[in-house]
Amino acid sequence: MADSKDPNADHARAATQIQPEVGVEHVADVYADALLGAAEDAGSTRQVLEEFDVLVAEVLPRHPKFDAILASDLVSPDEKTGIIDRVLKGVASPLFVNFLKVVARHGRLDCLRAIRRRAGDLHDRQRGRIRVQLTTATPLSDDQTGRLAESLRDALGGEPVVQQLADPELIGGAVLRIGDTVYDGSVANQLKVVRQQMIDRSVHEIQSRRNRFRDSAGN
Repeated sequence: MADSKDPNADHARAATQIQPEVGVEHVADVYADALLGAAEDAGSTRQVLEEFDVLVAEVLPRHPKFDAILASDLVSPDEKTGIIDRVLKGVASPLFVNFLKVVARHGRLDCLRAIRRRAGDLHDRQRGRIRVQLTTATPLSDDQTGRLAESLRDALGGEPVVQQLADPELIGGAVLRIGDTVYDGSVANQLKVVRQQMIDRSVHEIQSRRNRFRDSAGN
């Protein structure tokens, strides 16, 4: 990918035009866009994303030393590209291996998880899919999940992809997360809100009494 003869080199080079001080999320956005562009051109988007999933969800957690080496500033970029070749060449696609080597040469392997997350988000947006995280006290049935997705489809203007989580501490109700927005309809949250309102009213009343006492003492 870094080779000038590589048909995907333009996408890779676009990802490397980032200054070191730029935030991780912006770095992830640019590299994710470059990876998807190269994968789309090669007709291997699904394969590359699956390989990325295996790397960040299985390989790195199972081999923390390998993970630490990739993220370490003490290991040179040349050493990292060599390690990537030895570990992944012949196992992952050449496109994905070359992409990792580009990221290594520019000292951004510590951003791998963020890049994978942003690549998934971008891929979903390109296909009109919207990830929705639903947390309930107990898991919903397939029928209930289907009805929820149907109700969200028109409201979101896209195809909702619902990820279910269970949290018994919710007591009841549900917490819906769409992007960076959280809609908390749980009983536990309602109780917290009521409790905070009671505290706020008590503080306000105490302050009002102090003010009245101060005013009367001044007279």
